[in-house]
Amino acid sequence: MNTLYLIRHAKAEEHTFTKDDFDRDLQQKGIDRANKIANELKKSLHIDEKTLVISSSANRAIQTAEIFCSILGYPIDSIQQTKDIYEAHFTDILKVINTVSNQYDKLLVFGHNPGLSNLTNYLSHSEIDLATSNVSILQLEGDLTYEMLGGGTANLIGLLK
Repeated sequence: MNTLYLIRHAKAEEHTFTKDDFDRDLQQKGIDRANKIANELKKSLHIDEKTLVISSSANRAIQTAEIFCSILGYPIDSIQQTKDIYEAHFTDILKVINTVSNQYDKLLVFGHNPGLSNLTNYLSHSEIDLATSNVSILQLEGDLTYEMLGGGTANLIGLLK
């Protein structure tokens, strides 16, 4: 069975007029929390050649992905970055997921709200709101691939917060 991990970026700098939103970096508080949750996730997630990581290319998302990947043992230079996840509607994030090859059975997606929370709820008919660094863990039903993933075709099996 395929498993999808939707991970909201860690706590970032506040919005300012001097820095573009895309370029905001993580706060120390966010870094600490991302480390804590990544270590918790490591207890149940085994990284192997069937694991893929995709991240929004916004600073705060890719910085969060790098923290998680260094703890989980996923090569940082293998993280696929895309601007298609940045400030994206949940259906646009789903389009990115639907392009993932059948060779992967674990997919980690790092991005932003409200897209990730809305996608979790759409896929699993749940009612959650991901805070920063939270991870929703979804298992695809039966032998569904990421290409076939759609509304109501996954089960929320875990939430790390």
